[in-house]
Amino acid sequence: MNMKNIKSLLALSALVLASLAIQDSALAQQKNDPKFNKMMKDGFRAEGIAGLDRIDQDATQKFCSDPVFANSKQGEVMRDKIQKMNMASIQQPSDGKYIGDWKKGEAIAQSGRGATWTDTASTPVGGGCYNCHQIDKKEISYGTIGPTLWNYGKLRGYSPEVVTYTWNRINNSKAYNACSNMPRFAHFKLLNEQQIQDLMALLLDPASPVNQ
Repeated sequence: MNMKNIKSLLALSALVLASLAIQDSALAQQKNDPKFNKMMKDGFRAEGIAGLDRIDQDATQKFCSDPVFANSKQGEVMRDKIQKMNMASIQQPSDGKYIGDWKKGEAIAQSGRGATWTDTASTPVGGGCYNCHQIDKKEISYGTIGPTLWNYGKLRGYSPEVVTYTWNRINNSKAYNACSNMPRFAHFKLLNEQQIQDLMALLLDPASPVNQ
């Protein structure tokens, strides 16, 4: 290794260490600094349906806000507990039906509206699925944070295991990955049971354009 490469490696190491130091400092500040906590309280206001309760973290959010602990050996044990806790919170469909209307599911997937202070409690919330996933090859704009869902059912099949897994994943993705970026749609009552059934149809109905 030449001197130039050594210097580059040292510079990168220093950058990583500095980043970790900032991260640790920020986490300590969140936990212990009254000024920081006051800033959080003063920086948000309750308006409409958006209350200050939204900045109060539950156990899952607190765990994932501390990446140093989450990736430690102790964190591995807690991660398993967090996932089991989220899995236990999932309710299967009350009517026993997992598959709804794929056309309604497509509209939900396309919509990112709802749950803001300008909405009412009765305003339907969209899934915003295209923000993170490719669902249809015809789409020219979609997110790549999550995997492509094109041919979801066609590739995976339509077994009871696939159906249950998909239901659980839409309801509460953190049951499988404690720090998943996917919203906990049922946990936070963002989507109701019928909406989730319709999204299930979009992914698993053989007639859905997703599976053509």
